[in-house]
Amino acid sequence: MDEAERDLPVRDWLPRAAALLVGTLALATAFIAAYVGALHKPTPRDVPVGVAIGDQRAQAVLAAVRARTDAIKPVGYDNQDRAMQALTDREVYAVLHSDPGGGLTLATASAAAPAATDLVTQVLTQAARQANLPLQVTDEVPVSANDPRGLVPFYLAVGLVLGGYLASTALGVSLGTAPRSLPRAGLRIATLAVHSVLLGIIGAVLVGPVLDIWDHNVPAVAMVGALTVFSAGMVAAAVQGWLGLLGTGLVILLLVVLGNPGSGGIYAPEFLPAFLRGMHRWNVPGLATDLLKAAVYFDWRSSRWPLVGLLLWAVLGILGLVGATIFRTHRRAVRAARGRPSTSDRSAADG
Repeated sequence: MDEAERDLPVRDWLPRAAALLVGTLALATAFIAAYVGALHKPTPRDVPVGVAIGDQRAQAVLAAVRARTDAIKPVGYDNQDRAMQALTDREVYAVLHSDPGGGLTLATASAAAPAATDLVTQVLTQAARQANLPLQVTDEVPVSANDPRGLVPFYLAVGLVLGGYLASTALGVSLGTAPRSLPRAGLRIATLAVHSVLLGIIGAVLVGPVLDIWDHNVPAVAMVGALTVFSAGMVAAAVQGWLGLLGTGLVILLLVVLGNPGSGGIYAPEFLPAFLRGMHRWNVPGLATDLLKAAVYFDWRSSRWPLVGLLLWAVLGILGLVGATIFRTHRRAVRAARGRPSTSDRSAADG
């Protein structure tokens, strides 16, 4: 509190301070509830495992497992080739199929989610033993040896998203949450774009040459990182452009409080409570995590929706910021014509 605020009567600054503290308490409470509620006891349900429809031996084993538990869900495909394609497209975590010698083979993709493939392997190994069938396990898309738990895509995505909305918040604090004109809105967008490219490159270099976690696809990781930072930054800029710095709380709620546990990063989405399981398909951290996994481990067929989703967020953020700029510019013009400049508009607009 500066000297001018200390000289104000208590009734002038107390409501604002109380509102900020209440908002902080609400965000902290939501943070605790979301993280503890989602992650304290991960319970897998309906973890998808592919199987060819004509493979009676494999289907029988999966049907027996499904009769005992809902942890695993069989997903049928027309043939074995289509089932294996589903594995690399990240539709399933594993594929069970029969061997010519009378046994079974379980093909997994640990890069999708090691916890999920470990669960599938454990459950089906036990089921095969009970059925007196030999089971061979192969990892078709292994996770990096330097990231055995498969958490680097998630933590990288979290850092990129953090860099995006913090950059937007920093610009909002220093220049005003809503640009004063369309040219300044364009400059704000360009500034965030440059920041996004730089942070995307830095993130890719850190997890690549510096930490030696991923020794390939550094340019692809940098591009995904830049798009992630830009999407998060533009979403934050749009919300703050309309709501002022109070919008920062809403951004934190969407991108951090709900976004991180709902991204399916620490655990596969099938391990999360029902209300969070589908969130990774539309929130920025979840889309970024899925796109990073596609860039490093899988083919680009599995990246179609995450790529489209992040692009949509970026476009919506640009439109939102431009809309807020036009609205506030028009509002200031109307008030100026009436001879009554708006104090709130002056504080929200940059110089």
